[in-house]
Amino acid sequence: MEHRAKEFATLYHGSIDQRRKYTNEPYINHPAAVVELVRSVPHSEAMICAAWLHDVVEDTPCTLDEVERVFGSEVSSLVGMLTNVSRPIDGNRAMRRALDRAHTAKASAQAKTIKLADLIDNSRSIAAHDPKFAEVCLAEKILLLNVLKEGDATLMEMAWALVVTNSR
Repeated sequence: MEHRAKEFATLYHGSIDQRRKYTNEPYINHPAAVVELVRSVPHSEAMICAAWLHDVVEDTPCTLDEVERVFGSEVSSLVGMLTNVSRPIDGNRAMRRALDRAHTAKASAQAKTIKLADLIDNSRSIAAHDPKFAEVCLAEKILLLNVLKEGDATLMEMAWALVVTNSR
């Protein structure tokens, strides 16, 4: 199932030629990094699949119904918990981030573990490539970390260290 999730995510992100900001590398490198972080802590096959798929509904034409049809309800439930719910019409950046945090706060411990891995990879990239924006972004990450407490303790410790180190 993991191989199918990797291929599915690669296909969807590739179908829109999605690239990583700053490096222009294929976007699939981000889910791959998230998967490796999740793999480094206790996890399930569903968590690994959801780590591959965590941005497909948010960033591509893929729907949550399609994820459920292909991967089942456990994976689609995790992906749904990981998908931001805010839209541009929901207000300014701070308002949208607050809506997304409220959604994430209700997520399962497994989804919060994946979100921690996502936060770590994104924070590393932003801190390395855009220190000015990192000031704003890392402050948002601190707020997000406060709702991810049920996620894996090792990833939580890593995330806090990364955010604190790069916020100075």
